[in-house]
Amino acid sequence: MMTFVECMGTHELLMAWPIVRQLRDALSENEYLARVAAARREGYQLFVLMQDELPVGAIGWRIVNDLASGKSLYVDDLVVDAAERSRSFGSALIGFARERARNENCDAIRLSSNLSRVRAHTFYEREGFDRRGYAFRLVLGT
Repeated sequence: MMTFVECMGTHELLMAWPIVRQLRDALSENEYLARVAAARREGYQLFVLMQDELPVGAIGWRIVNDLASGKSLYVDDLVVDAAERSRSFGSALIGFARERARNENCDAIRLSSNLSRVRAHTFYEREGFDRRGYAFRLVLGT
């Protein structure tokens, strides 16, 4: 049975960590915990998808308002455990996001994806997302 658990405390965050680190492999566990805490102050929510009481996927999002898209549910993180892919868990995560976006009266669900994640792009398009452009980043030195 599939269930979604919001990662409110350290226990849930650590339960999600083995899944999330497959997407955010440059982060240490401590950096992950600190970044989630900081992001929460800006409305970030993280959920873990459980199948028969085992974590199989995770999704993190925030609600944003901007001129380009109006009110959107912005997906920061979406990952299915590598051993569990192609079992409809990704579609379940997107379905969960759709439901939340509708409940929040959002105009869209948005996300960005690394250029190297070609399989993920195919998945997003299959789920109804359209490619809108490129995402750019300027890393600032310290």
